[in-house]
Parts: sequence; structure tokens; C-alpha cells
Amino acid sequence: MNVLIVDDDPHLRKLYQMELEDENYKVFVAGSGKEALEIFEKEDINIVTLDILMPGMDGIEVLRRMKEKKPDLPVIMSTAYDYRDDFSVWASDAYVVKSADMTELKNTIKKLLS
Repeated sequence: MNVLIVDDDPHLRKLYQMELEDENYKVFVAGSGKEALEIFEKEDINIVTLDILMPGMDGIEVLRRMKEKKPDLPVIMSTAYDYRDDFSVWASDAYVVKSADMTELKNTIKKLLS
């Protein structure tokens, strides 16, 4: 399974990548919305974790563009802030608050891919 991690924080990208590779996922990382869309166009991505607040193109715009091309793609919105009441993230399939504890994210990925 191919996972795309999209986050402007290089430390978080590395943490997510290492943890998910330990779970036997093939992991692609992107530091911006533009880079994420380039990988999304080239690779067969099965699931995306997507930061909301990024410079340039934000996660909501990336989510919209990905869902236009691949409506069934599971997307997990990942942010340091609680956006659960924000209508614009409802198009995502799940929502995870960023944490060094990867349990919630790993469980969410497993659930969405099953």
C-alpha cells in the first residue's frame, strides 16, 4: 500500500515516514501542496495524510484537487489544531490531531484501507 504524507514540517514527515515504513507501507513524502499533487499524479497512492496549514497551497485546496481526480481516495486531515467543526474538512475521510504518538494515525490508516 502506498501512503502519501503531506506536511511542511520536515521532522514530522520523517517521523511519519519511519513509523509507517515499519508497518510495511511504501511511503512518499511531500513538503508542499504542489509537491503532493506532483507525486499524486505520478504514483498509485492508496491513502493520504494531509496537513491543513501549509504555505502556498493549503491542505483544503490539495484535498479538493485530489478528490476531483480520485473521489474514492481516503484522505486523513492532519493538523496541530482542532478543525472538526470546520465545514471544509468534512470532505476528508478522517481527521487526526498531530502527535508523536502514532497510534491514532496508524489505526485510522488501517481502518480506511480495510
